[in-house]
Amino acid sequence: MLLYSDILTDDEMFSDAFPIKVIDDVVFEVDCQLITVKEGADVDIGANPSAEEQDEQLEEGATQVNNVVHSFRLQQTSFDKKSFLTYLKGYMKSVKSKLEETNPERVQAFEKGAQGYAKKIVANFKDYEFYTGESMNPDGMIALLNYREDGVTPYFTFWKDGLKEIKL
Repeated sequence: MLLYSDILTDDEMFSDAFPIKVIDDVVFEVDCQLITVKEGADVDIGANPSAEEQDEQLEEGATQVNNVVHSFRLQQTSFDKKSFLTYLKGYMKSVKSKLEETNPERVQAFEKGAQGYAKKIVANFKDYEFYTGESMNPDGMIALLNYREDGVTPYFTFWKDGLKEIKL
């Protein structure tokens, strides 16, 4: 099994347990889905439950979550277009300098591919939700959640060169 972690923060982002596609040799698209999770049983301290807690009891503590978000403890964050562009510029610079150290022959392909893909993201900015790794380190990768053409099937986009593979 392969685990993919952020090269800048070491946050675990996803694994090959999920369906993965490489797009334009620059990003991974990782299919995900909503799953129902149920947290451990609550301790009954004998107090009367609030109305909100009663609702939760009706659902028996079950909630719907995205399986990649849940499995890798990704944290939702938000951007306006301007702040995202500022973030992306700094992030790409960090990934490029990491590549120059570790894989210099990849730098040119990364720059060309990332620039083109970034334009697609910006053009469809309103379609994305943004997630950081568990550490919420602002210098790390922002994973992009979007939906397939059917409007129902969620998938994440991760920058290929911003990740390292770890064999488990």
